[in-house]
Amino acid sequence: MDNPPSSAEAYEATHVHSVYNAIAPHFSSTRHKPWPLIASFLTAQPPGATGLDVGCGNGKYLPVNPTLHIFGSDRSEELVRLARSERSGEVVVADALSLPYRERSVDFVICVAVIHHLSTAERRRECIRALLNCVRPGGKVLIYAWALEQSTSRRGWDEGSQQDALVPWVMRSKGKPDATYQRYYHLYRKGELEEDAEAAGGVVVESGYEKDNWWVICSSEES
Repeated sequence: MDNPPSSAEAYEATHVHSVYNAIAPHFSSTRHKPWPLIASFLTAQPPGATGLDVGCGNGKYLPVNPTLHIFGSDRSEELVRLARSERSGEVVVADALSLPYRERSVDFVICVAVIHHLSTAERRRECIRALLNCVRPGGKVLIYAWALEQSTSRRGWDEGSQQDALVPWVMRSKGKPDATYQRYYHLYRKGELEEDAEAAGGVVVESGYEKDNWWVICSSEES
């Protein structure tokens, strides 16, 4: 998918932002347990370090390491409302392409399951560039995105599948008809996340695959 920016924004408003606002309580009820590698990344940060969770959802990663100062943000007003009510800490509504933080102001950033919702390659790279701009020299950015290679998962995608997909989220309510919402995803092929990080001006420190996701830890070229 290669929409012009205005078209991409409208498409994402329909197939990402409005969807997450509609499904927020149901989505949040399925998101509680931190993934091991992300938890390890956070627990490895030194006491007192300051970081961002961009696209924090219901804020499940904010309390993982209580010695850190983590500021959360999400594009969904409803998920931010839930995060504020369920977690301690500062959580704001913000677009990942227009973050309200000073450049070079934090020690680390995590961005989990966010950039795959951006519908053009340039917007995905712009997002990574924005994340890198937030960290101080030597700071690290951890990014997760859904993988194309999921042949062992219930979704069954693999190398020959389309990389741009609408993925249904079905909400079942007692006594009411099921409601189905279509969420846009760009499914990352092997090596693509590293390519995007480098194109955005990052230096890849480490990368890998976990739970049907590709992940990368990168730092700024200026570090």
